[in-house]
Amino acid sequence: MNDSIVGSVFVVKESDEIAKLRLLYVEPSARGLDIGSRLVQECIKFARQRGYKTMTVWTNDILSSARQIYEQAGFSLVLEEKHFSFGHDLVGQNWEINLI
Repeated sequence: MNDSIVGSVFVVKESDEIAKLRLLYVEPSARGLDIGSRLVQECIKFARQRGYKTMTVWTNDILSSARQIYEQAGFSLVLEEKHFSFGHDLVGQNWEINLI
């Protein structure tokens, strides 16, 4: 945005059939502009082009904006697990989308 990087995301290989979306981040100044959604859509497109059958993402339930992006992109919640991280009791969530 205006020649500045305002967001990033990774797609990593979990297996020959499963791609994993990792580390979605959008700068605070660019939030609310659908950049996160566009990044996730590009990841889905990339994974489909590479022949992956499924894409997964792990997040925490308190990250409501990220969860909303994943849900709107077609991901479904498949697992929740309580954990203690960053000095807090949290609920980790695994989300998944079928790419075929």
